[in-house]
Amino acid sequence: MNREILEALAASTLYDVSMTIKPGMTVWRNYPHKQPEFETTADYKNGGHSHESRLHLDAHTGTHLDAPLHMVEGAATIETVTLDKLVRPCRVVDMTDVADAVHAEDVAKARPQRGEFLLLKTRNSKDPAWDDNFVFVAADGATALMNAGVAGVGIDAVGIERSQADHATHKTLLSSGIVILEGLRLLDVPPGEYFMVAAPLKFEGVEAGLARVLLFG
Repeated sequence: MNREILEALAASTLYDVSMTIKPGMTVWRNYPHKQPEFETTADYKNGGHSHESRLHLDAHTGTHLDAPLHMVEGAATIETVTLDKLVRPCRVVDMTDVADAVHAEDVAKARPQRGEFLLLKTRNSKDPAWDDNFVFVAADGATALMNAGVAGVGIDAVGIERSQADHATHKTLLSSGIVILEGLRLLDVPPGEYFMVAAPLKFEGVEAGLARVLLFG
């Protein structure tokens, strides 16, 4: 990375669009078994010389990246997703007028470009609590994104789809090599162009990875 790019990043506004991981946070359908748990394994009160914790987390907790294995049997795991796909320019798209699902016509309005990484800002950003009717990407919307040749898509919900028994959205995107980011927090981010740093934890052999996602713009 040359000096001009570094100086531009240093001078830009930084947005942390990641969820805070904590007990009681918003998780899929607010299922208790998906809640993170923090276990204290050593502390000063009990004669310890340090404070240590063990984390019990679902791989899809908070802001995270889905690997193809999540919905495609025998497909690639999280460590195979290279950072050049995640540390790169992106575009935040205003879809706050979408009432229920992002369909092909909504994708067309965004005018996606081949190789582009889109982050979809929907009405989900206005309320981080679980909503059974959260805005998601419908199957035809996923097909439109695939046909447009996008490199990745992110959304401000803990899942990119709901109420689709065949998981068509996940399968269309992941089988096409399109990166999926879920659980973004985009309320304070204006639509436009950004430089994104989305680094999942370097797990091996699993289907997802928690990520800290930063936007510079």
